[in-house]
Amino acid sequence: MIVRSFKDIENTDRHVRAASGTWESKRIVLAKEKVGFSLHETVLYAGTETSMWYANHIEAVLCTEGEAELTNDETGEKHWITPGTMYLLDGHERHTMRPRTDFRCVCVFNPPVTGREDHDENGVYPLLTEEG
Repeated sequence: MIVRSFKDIENTDRHVRAASGTWESKRIVLAKEKVGFSLHETVLYAGTETSMWYANHIEAVLCTEGEAELTNDETGEKHWITPGTMYLLDGHERHTMRPRTDFRCVCVFNPPVTGREDHDENGVYPLLTEEG
């Protein structure tokens, strides 16, 4: 059994800040736990724009605080994401988030991330694995 809080991982290697400066993520469950998914709390900062494309992962996102506009970059369709709203990137959709306020969400990734990932120039997380 693992019991861990977001407070426990603040300012550790599990507390990742994007090179872009648009978000930070506390990665509470990672690939090294070997449970088949990773679990994160992510905050996207108000007034920023982050374009993403999880070409190698499926992501489910549940908003817990704040408001953001989600754009499906492939169709142009826009959605307003507020607390209690979930979106699932089950088709590896290219998308852009534009938070109106600081936007806090809980994210699940499959396959799980290692904790070292950040978006590349295409908005993609590389597919990293844990040794052993």
